[in-house]
Amino acid sequence: MGGSSTVRVVVAKPGLDGHDRGVKVVVRALRDAGVEVIYTGLRQTPEMVVNAALEEDADAIGLSVLSGAHMTIFSRVMELLAENDARDIAVFGGGIIPEAEVPELEAMGVAKVFTPGTPTSEISEWVRENIRPQHAGASGAAG
Repeated sequence: MGGSSTVRVVVAKPGLDGHDRGVKVVVRALRDAGVEVIYTGLRQTPEMVVNAALEEDADAIGLSVLSGAHMTIFSRVMELLAENDARDIAVFGGGIIPEAEVPELEAMGVAKVFTPGTPTSEISEWVRENIRPQHAGASGAAG
């Protein structure tokens, strides 16, 4: 019964960073833009994030990383998606990420990196224009 055209995004705050004000603002902006957001909260491991995306039939994963561990975290998420044959789940994110490291993240398959000061309207617009509902409406196993 309906809902198959809604984009589903798992948003997570991986690592030990406890600063979540910014990610909560982004979550609200995405919801206001009509995106279905599953916010997993603080201190998530890459394994927890990917498992949530798989369980929720997410179309994308959004990561907020302020701790400086972005290269390790994004790399591990991409690796886990590949291991689970889920490369069709787009990954985007933001945080304190040096501009010089953005090309390396993109090379590993990260679809988009938002740096500090990016307006929430730009993030919402990018999600609406670039993420397509692929998993919604797919019959999932109960479990």
